[in-house]
Amino acid sequence: MIEINQITTLFLAVALYLLGMALVNRIGILDRFLIPAPVVGGLIFAILALILQSTGVAEISLDTSLQSLFMVAFFTTVGLGASFKLIKLGGKLLIIYLLLCGVTIFMQNFIGVSLAQVFKIEPLLGVMSGAVTMSGGHGGAAAYGQTIEGLGISSAVTIGMAAATLGLISGSLSGGPIARHLINKYDLKPAGGKVEEYEEQDERPIQERSFMIQVALITVSMAGGTFLGDLFTEATGFVLPAYIGAMFVAVIVRNLMDRFLPGTVNMKEIDLIGGVSLSIFLSMALMSIKLWELAGLALPLIGIIIVQVLFIVLFAVFVMFRALGKDYDAAVMISGFLGHGLGATPNAMANMGATVNKFGPSRTAFLVVPIVGGFLMDVVFGAPIIITTINILAP
Repeated sequence: MIEINQITTLFLAVALYLLGMALVNRIGILDRFLIPAPVVGGLIFAILALILQSTGVAEISLDTSLQSLFMVAFFTTVGLGASFKLIKLGGKLLIIYLLLCGVTIFMQNFIGVSLAQVFKIEPLLGVMSGAVTMSGGHGGAAAYGQTIEGLGISSAVTIGMAAATLGLISGSLSGGPIARHLINKYDLKPAGGKVEEYEEQDERPIQERSFMIQVALITVSMAGGTFLGDLFTEATGFVLPAYIGAMFVAVIVRNLMDRFLPGTVNMKEIDLIGGVSLSIFLSMALMSIKLWELAGLALPLIGIIIVQVLFIVLFAVFVMFRALGKDYDAAVMISGFLGHGLGATPNAMANMGATVNKFGPSRTAFLVVPIVGGFLMDVVFGAPIIITTINILAP
């Protein structure tokens, strides 16, 4: 057993990101299909860990306790980039996006359970290869897997983790290429309307005092978001992810600053902090994936995941893209949808980040996708649909 401590894990995450960036810059297909640098570097480490583990040479244990810190920091910077004008602008799209995500969750469960019956495996294992892991990721696999194991299905958590891993990889690899295809096919450009008119053109140089002010705004929002999340959980019984609470508080902080201390928020510095935070978090997440969990997947489960991926890609291209307006913002949101619809919200943000770095900004997408994918989707549709399905199928 090789145990890697917190600091060394952080160093490896940074080094793997730099390696991924170098490979993306040098390998045309990676750049052409917008594969995020943290995904490339992280998967290389995960494959190395798989080889060492499968050959019996060593098993690597990483201390990834800093993952949540960087994730919360990134989403806080997203909130600090939002204005009430922008929220109002994205209101209709947010509702449409939320409703379409609800349809996706229902269909993911339907596909998982139906194909499980076709392949003659336990239907509850079909639930574990449905919305639980496709939209819920590894967190959903752990939470709902324990519930299903309590019903007598001993392999639920293992199956769920493997399905979530496949989904995570599929979401990371499909988001950029699909967005690129849509943008090139329809010759889409960043809109020149209200969003860009409100876009900050901050040319102030990065300075220590200003930079520390931005750090203060981020950390106070993170602290306030954690407090808000605890209150929300106590009042409703639903868990509010820390990064969603921090993002909401950051929106309030941003607009208070604009109202009473205009010019305090420096988006050039905020975006720099956000980019670094996202890159480190995603690199940590990918490098800690245990690829050997895939080795135990039964053929029926692999078949279910393939159908899930095909469904969500087709649904995104032929239904969601058109419903969202068939414009540049819609294409960017599709890249995010594939990220969290097959894995997790940070993957959605990485997919969108790679897309806008190549083709131009889309603040509407960066506001709508994390709010819906990170919180609203699970509370409004995810939990009710999944819990109802489990209760119907419970022996």
